[in-house]
Amino acid sequence: MKRIILLLVVFLAVKSQDLWAWSSIEHDAITYIAECNLKPGAKKIIESYLEGRSIVYYASWVDHVRKTPEYIYSDTWHMSYVDENFKYMDAANKETYRCVPALDDAIAALKNYKSLDPATVALHLKFIIHLVADMHCPSHVAYIHRPSYAVKYNGVDMNYHSVWDYAMLRHSNTWSYSEYQHQLDRFSDSEKKQVMQGTPREWFEQTAKDCIVIYDWAKPGENLGVDFMVKARGLGESQIAKAGYRMAYLLNMLFE
Repeated sequence: MKRIILLLVVFLAVKSQDLWAWSSIEHDAITYIAECNLKPGAKKIIESYLEGRSIVYYASWVDHVRKTPEYIYSDTWHMSYVDENFKYMDAANKETYRCVPALDDAIAALKNYKSLDPATVALHLKFIIHLVADMHCPSHVAYIHRPSYAVKYNGVDMNYHSVWDYAMLRHSNTWSYSEYQHQLDRFSDSEKKQVMQGTPREWFEQTAKDCIVIYDWAKPGENLGVDFMVKARGLGESQIAKAGYRMAYLLNMLFE
């Protein structure tokens, strides 16, 4: 019964055709990994701008408000394009799919956060918290030469993009976001340092290189099951950990 209910929820979510990256659990897990790697000074300053709340509280906030009149401008910020060489495409992102430039804008603004009013600082923080996670979701790289397509997931018709957004990791285990952190936040200091190197644009291009393989794992119309889950889970978990460490790096750099 629980499986049937979950599949129904996934099916209805896919029918809504909203391009949400990850589910709330994955967003929470990424942000909690980031929180566990914040320096104490940065954490204290950040929470002072978030009314004392944890950054995890706002992990999915952008998804919740993206259809409201006040924040409708952010509705298409959750993806970005790359070309055949996995290079970020500026031209394709002028009006839509602005995840990378929107993140860059928020980072640039917060480099001078002391000159901004608290509400503006909080808004840019919420965008960074969400968009760093979005840009690491395997299906939120828009490959100009590899459009998404329909598949079946455990017998349910859905767009392949949505398998990664809603279904895959949820069917892999029943961890809470804190359990994800406990299991995935295990990089050594040298491994974390290596992951944190580079710029958000370079991180996105690396994600594009690492995640293009997902289009070899599922063909149009294919019914995906346990074999797919085994391959896909490792990539999804790796992307969650990398996103968490990189989010922590940005926030420490801006507020430490």
